[in-house]
Amino acid sequence: MNISFTKKQEEYISKQVDSGEYQNNSEVIRDALRLHQIYRHKVIADLRVEIEKGWNGPDSDISVDDIIASRKQAQ
Repeated sequence: MNISFTKKQEEYISKQVDSGEYQNNSEVIRDALRLHQIYRHKVIADLRVEIEKGWNGPDSDISVDDIIASRKQAQ
């Protein structure tokens, strides 16, 4: 596997290793991927909760077009 990083990302990874918190670059990347996975699962779970609220909530008299129009007016 070949992975490319920006200069800024490489510097961040190096700083993490230099801090002593990680032994090498791979540990930094593995930790970042673990945290990303946790974050994605939380986002998906939160979205499912909100979708469930919508499905189980009361019907609305407001149309999608009304919602879009009100958002455009707010901008």
